[in-house]
Amino acid sequence: MYGIKSFEIKKFKPKGMEEISDLVVIEEPLEVRLGFGKEDSRQQKSISVTMRTPTGHDFELALGFLFTEGIISSFDDVLSIHYCKDTGRQAEENIVRVELKPKIEVNLQSLERHFYSTSSCGICGKASIEAIEKKCIILPKTGFKISAEFVRILPEVLANNQVFFKHTGGLHAAMILNKLEKCFLREDIGRHNALDKVIGAALQQNLLPLSDVVLIMSSRASFELIQKAAMAGIPIMACVGSPSSLAIETAQVLGITLIGFLREESFNVYTHTDRIY
Repeated sequence: MYGIKSFEIKKFKPKGMEEISDLVVIEEPLEVRLGFGKEDSRQQKSISVTMRTPTGHDFELALGFLFTEGIISSFDDVLSIHYCKDTGRQAEENIVRVELKPKIEVNLQSLERHFYSTSSCGICGKASIEAIEKKCIILPKTGFKISAEFVRILPEVLANNQVFFKHTGGLHAAMILNKLEKCFLREDIGRHNALDKVIGAALQQNLLPLSDVVLIMSSRASFELIQKAAMAGIPIMACVGSPSSLAIETAQVLGITLIGFLREESFNVYTHTDRIY
């Protein structure tokens, strides 16, 4: 299976040791390059290198990343997207080049990513939220609501659709649902990548904003995930793990209903609880 590799290992059990084949998730770098500018003065810039799982959704990952970073606003901004290989240096398909249409203006300063989540960056929570507010609109109340009974079945729905996780136990998943209909599910070793893949898939099909879906994440909730969800217009986000304090504060400001500690028996609703009945 693409994205999975087999290793011969020794497995130790209480009754002894056995030699078996073990499936593990592949982790490889993906570089995203951007081509932009007028037809007679095109420029190219490498804007991101991320460690990801090559599950066949690299284009979605690149598009979702560009959208959530505010570099593109729709799939119509894209002229082409393809793999490019550096002869003698890149033998695998680990470089994606996205060409923007000549009419799209790119602010080079905006291509410098700002990682507000690191504890050493010296940026406080308030500044982080203010930075995100400049990129995201506050989600309006649309009347979209879901029942507590529906929320309780989400862990089972997610688990039943995690194909790669079943084989390796080492991948995060992001899934968007409209009631019981599966819209998109993507897996990756990085939870941010999984969400970018889902958003990129929706972007390609011109489904944004996703104002009537629930996002389910197999991970904890960080404020970067909240920002990506808000950029895509997602009103409800449910995470298997815990939220951080900044994730809760950001969800409150941006109008997202945030669910954490999602279990079949119970779950916590931290913000905008009126969407759950």
